[in-house]
Amino acid sequence: MKKIASVQMGYSFRARLEADALGDVAVIQMKDLRDDHTVDCSNLVMVDMKEVKEHHLVRKGDLVMRSRGLITTSAIVLEEPRNAVVSSPLLRIRIDRAASVLPEYLNWYINQREAQKFLDSRAIGTAQKMIGKEALDELEVFVPDLARQKNIVEMASLSAREQVLLHALAEKRNHYITELLTQFAKGE
Repeated sequence: MKKIASVQMGYSFRARLEADALGDVAVIQMKDLRDDHTVDCSNLVMVDMKEVKEHHLVRKGDLVMRSRGLITTSAIVLEEPRNAVVSSPLLRIRIDRAASVLPEYLNWYINQREAQKFLDSRAIGTAQKMIGKEALDELEVFVPDLARQKNIVEMASLSAREQVLLHALAEKRNHYITELLTQFAKGE
């Protein structure tokens, strides 16, 4: 991955995060990464942070990677966050401008079984596994042409949407059958 993207450790706060409604910098934390592999920027904690440097700031299209714990997936920033940083232990992945890689494609690729198996094999630690920057740099990413990347991303999105709809349908069917059986049990 080193050839197509740069990986940076999240900003390491020296002390516990102190929320400040009048703060000038938003902080992306683990809790802001959603199950659909996107970053929720709607409720970011604001902090007063004078020493933030430009290279720490997050941009639309950046990926945020969980580097510790059982789940080591990535999430994409879909909207332009105003003055936001990624907190440690998260990693920020930024695709090089010269690379012909869609951020959505790289996000999809990192979250696939093959890439996850590779990252798991490079994890450090026994009690709590950790994926280092070096492991991500070593990840081999297959990069098809842009048209194929777009097709893959679109198909993956449609498949995810289908799963959501099937789950909702199953819940509604279960609720309907339960109501029917309850009425039947009551002799109605």
